Amino acid sequence: QVQLVESGGGLVQAGGSLRLSCAASGRTFGTDAMAWFRQAPGNEREFVAAISRNGGSTRYADSVKGRFTISRDNTKKTVYLQMNSLKPEDTAVYFCAGRLDTGLGYVVYVAQPEYSYWGQGTQVTVSS
Repeated sequence: QVQLVESGGGLVQAGGSLRLSCAASGRTFGTDAMAWFRQAPGNEREFVAAISRNGGSTRYADSVKGRFTISRDNTKKTVYLQMNSLKPEDTAVYFCAGRLDTGLGYVVYVAQPEYSYWGQGTQVTVSS
């Protein structure tokens, strides 16, 4: 079983940057595809960014494309989300998610049901 712990959230002014980290423990991290989702108050949880098992493929929600970058370091068992040019509408709890990928390693998964384990989330608040 894999456990995920997110960190790096906080309060930032609009236009600022934050870097979220998601540290994994348990079985080998390099076997898993990873993603970030977020949930704003009163809204459903939504997809933000995803990265393939081998790190070679990424995908982003249109709302964050060009501002956010997902990356991973398999030696540190950590996935990151670099968030630049933050907007008040980026305010949400950000969740890290993962799933075992036994395929060729380049597939990106964007749907929540495709992920089998989740972190507890980290709050990001962007003030105007």
